[in-house]
Order: sequence, then C-alpha cells, then structure tokens
Amino acid sequence: MDFGVEFVPEDPIDDIVEEVKVAEDSGFDYVWITDHYNNRNVYVTLSRLAVETEKIKLGPGVTNVYTIHPAETASSIATIDELSGGRATLGIGPGDKTTLNALGLEWDKPLTRTREGVEIIRDLLAGEKVTFEGEKFKLHGARLNFKPKSEIPIYIGAQGPKMLKMGGEFGDGVLINASHPADFDFAVDQVNKGIKKAGKKKSDVEVTAYTSFSVAEERKAAKKAAMPVVAFIVAGVPDVVLERHGISKEDAKKVKKPLGEGDFGTAFGSVTGDMIDAFSVYGTPEECIERIKGLSKVGVSQIVTGSPIGPDKEKAIELIGEEIIPEI
Repeated sequence: MDFGVEFVPEDPIDDIVEEVKVAEDSGFDYVWITDHYNNRNVYVTLSRLAVETEKIKLGPGVTNVYTIHPAETASSIATIDELSGGRATLGIGPGDKTTLNALGLEWDKPLTRTREGVEIIRDLLAGEKVTFEGEKFKLHGARLNFKPKSEIPIYIGAQGPKMLKMGGEFGDGVLINASHPADFDFAVDQVNKGIKKAGKKKSDVEVTAYTSFSVAEERKAAKKAAMPVVAFIVAGVPDVVLERHGISKEDAKKVKKPLGEGDFGTAFGSVTGDMIDAFSVYGTPEECIERIKGLSKVGVSQIVTGSPIGPDKEKAIELIGEEIIPEI
C-alpha cells in the first residue's frame, strides 16, 4: 500500500513546503496538490516542492482539461519532472463543474475531453510530433522542445461509471474521491472493466482512495475535525451514493440546506455518525488502520490522506508515519 497526502494551496506555500517535508520524513510516497484558480498556482507550488524535497513523488491532484490546454499541462508537468529529478506524477480529470461555471466555462463532454487530453499529453511527453483531430482538441504538428527525465504516470480523477472505466483503460492510476469500502466495491469493478478492455493487467493501474482523513490520539477529536469536510461531501454526492450508505434524503437535506444558506454551525451539527463513517476515514491510529485494511481488501493500492488529515495537521502526519504506515 502506497501513502499519499493532499494539500490545498489556500495556505502559504512556505507552510505547505514545511508540511510536505514532514510527510516525506514520515514515509509518505506521494504528495498531491489541488488545482483551483482561486488558490495559489499548482505548478508554482509544485516547483518549490520539487527543489525542496528529495524522495517524495509529486503532482497535481487533480488538474483539469478545461482551464489548461493539454499541451500546457504536458509542458508544466515535464518541467516539474526535470526540477524534481524524475519524481513527477500527473493527476488529471474533468474538473469541478461549480468552479467552471464561475469562470463562464461550459462543462461539455467531460469524458471525451478528458480522454483526448490524456492522449495528447501522453504523446507530447513521449517526444512525439503530435497531429490530433479530436472532437474537443485539434493539434497540428505540436511538439515539446524537451522531454521529461522519466516516464510520467498519469492518474485520472474519476467518479461516475464511464469515467472510472475510462480511467482503467487509459490511466496508469485512477484517483477516486471516496473513503468507504462499499464505494470501492462499485468503483473497482468499473475500473477493472476498462483495464480488461485495454488488455492490461490489474497491477498496471493503481487504484487510489482520495479520502477525507482525520486521525488523532483521541477518537472524539478526530471525529470533530472530520465533520465540516463531511458536510460538504454530503451536500455534493448524488442520491444513489446516499442510498448505498443508508443515509436518508431528509437527513442529507438537514446538512445541505443550512450549508447553502451559509449557516455552517447548523450544517456541521447536522452531520450524523453514519455520514462520517461513510465519507471519511477517522479515529485513532488503530481505527484508521482497520479501515485502510478494509479498503485494501477491495482493491485500493494507494491511500491519499486528504482534508482535514487531523485536528492538528502536522501532528497527524507524524502520527500516520509513526503508527499507521508501518502497520499496513
């Protein structure tokens, strides 16, 4: 089992650099930096990390194929690979519909756009002169003037069944926003269909659980830290996922409605134990180990410890390194 950690560059880059150094020293294999226009730039952040770390693999988790052209993404991640001495990895997906709406961008044909983008990026990173006549992208003899130091793995961010299948077919890994084995029973089955279609082996594609993670010495503290993140997850998941976990629409509405009105106290206070169990990995190190083992059994090969990580982020990272990673 590989371990990754997610950071959102809403915090100062200096702070993220220090926290990633702690993660590297604690035995983490990957760091994933989220990409949203309203935070610090993902590639500027990754550039700092590339030169100030030594071993940890790093990349956007995830960038998208709407706000950044695939050719620009190929150039950017190849530059990060050069700066890091061959440690770059690329997470890419269809983007966040709400964010794209704010930018006046239509979320059209996300599956097609992502598949075409991945194909273009892979060819450019291989040093090819690319002529491409797709539905969403057209290139006429495009080529990078340099090559990455290593072959950069491409992880596809996926949720729905079609994107999961495409991730298995075209990706080196699939990044899945989920924390519960029941969700991965479904997701891994879809990924495997794509793997089979491509004639690949299951071991060729890393199934990554992009979790909401919260660990602390005391279960209560870990649970409290997870509640705000879980509230936003509940507000965004489709009804079919709520049904999978036995969460009623009425209970979900008690979270969604006040959240939409900016009444965060009421929203967070309406998060139930079932919601936290469904949409986060939380608790003491021992409890988190048991959930991780459950995810491993259904085919997950990388755990990404996403927001909040714990009530004290740096301490939680150290706790994961000292008590969880050695036991998995």
